[in-house]
This record gives sequence, C-alpha cells and structure tokens, in this order.
Amino acid sequence: MNVLQSLVTGVTARLSLVSQVVQAGIERPTSGRERGDVPGWVLITLMTAGLVTILWALAGSQLETLFSSAISSVTGPGAR
Repeated sequence: MNVLQSLVTGVTARLSLVSQVVQAGIERPTSGRERGDVPGWVLITLMTAGLVTILWALAGSQLETLFSSAISSVTGPGAR
C-alpha cells in the first residue's frame, strides 16, 4: 500500500501544481482580445493524463491480460 500511496500523493502534488499554473494563466489580464478557454482545456488534458497514469499503475497487468485476450480471440476472414 505504500507504493500506491506514494504514487497517488505524487500525482496529486503534480496536479495541484498544474492547477496553480493554469489558474495563474487564467487570472492574467488580456490585451482586449479574445483568448478562448485554452487554460481550461489544458487542465482537462493534464487531469485526464493523471487519471490514466493512476489507472495504468493500479490495473496495468489486468488491462494487458484483457487486451491480449481480446486480440487473440479475433479471427481472420473466412475463419469459423
């Protein structure tokens, strides 16, 4: 459980830092032109990457087994 806790703590710390950086970018004044919602998309992308990393660390071997099983069950054309 220590490895899992340290992994989650590390990811949480990184996401917190990313959130602070994105928030600083949001609060920066613009020069009157439309900037869009780029910081929001960056935050969503980074949080998704963090979730994938956590899932991969927790269930990597099970996902690999699932994928291998699915690929091995695929047959070629005309096979019955």
